Amino acid sequence: MKNSIKVFAPATVANVVCGFDVLGFAVNEPGDEVEMRFTDTPGVVIKKITGDDGRLPLDSAKNTVSASVQHYLKHINRLDVGVEIELHKKMPIGSGLGSSSASTVAGLVAINKLMGDLLTAKELVPFAMKGEELACGYGHADNVAPALLGGFVLVRSYEPLDVISLPTPAGMYAAIVYPEVDVPTKDARQMIRSKVALKDAVTQWGNVAGLVSGLFMNDFDLIGRSMQDVLVEPTRSILIPGFEEMRKLATENGAIGFGISGSGPSVFALTRNEETARIITKSQQQHLHKININSKAFVSPVNAEGPRVI
Repeated sequence: MKNSIKVFAPATVANVVCGFDVLGFAVNEPGDEVEMRFTDTPGVVIKKITGDDGRLPLDSAKNTVSASVQHYLKHINRLDVGVEIELHKKMPIGSGLGSSSASTVAGLVAINKLMGDLLTAKELVPFAMKGEELACGYGHADNVAPALLGGFVLVRSYEPLDVISLPTPAGMYAAIVYPEVDVPTKDARQMIRSKVALKDAVTQWGNVAGLVSGLFMNDFDLIGRSMQDVLVEPTRSILIPGFEEMRKLATENGAIGFGISGSGPSVFALTRNEETARIITKSQQQHLHKININSKAFVSPVNAEGPRVI
């Protein structure tokens, strides 16, 4: 059995426009890294966090990584185990790219590997959801499931949890732009309507079904037609400066579809190839620069492998 390990877990795009809390996919970059080692003293300790500008708690009960690791150790009845954790944030916090889930997943994969792979990736999802609950008050799985499993994931049901891996069409790329403005997940969730019109619900159901069908059929046009959100995006997009102009630039430059990543402020476009993705991110960053907003861009194929040991 190894005594120490280092694990990378990827960023994720949740919701995928029409699939609020039920759809997500992983990307190759950015992501977070966790270093973990056994110690002689029982308990879980966060020794060090880098890249967070001091924003994340070192208190093991309040940090999503250590808290989910503690849940895991309790589940396997090994509270006698002692581990020390170093978390290296390699992605922006509050970006809408599943920052908390990448950290949590890296930690869970690390402890599971150190303990001899006692649980499958799918069995780790509920423990990662505990971390999400700590981070934003609600234990959703549309970030943690793709971060753990890779690729596109559908959360068919939460009670009981039913997570399904979906195929990714060959050649698909994600063009992600993160405008450096603050949109806290909790605030963004509070803006969402608690009741929706039946007409809007029917539209949304059709789009989710169309998007899933498009992934199975390798039908980029069907995927694009289905990437419309009549429930959440109209409200959340108000919080993102330049959103409509970025949508226009994505569409004009050949995007399959465009929308908000998670709760924002990051936006993403799906494309048929890498070149189109790079043209889209460049044009969107130029627009944000004109309106005095700094941004970061990430171009990546859909990540099929999920976390990896470094």
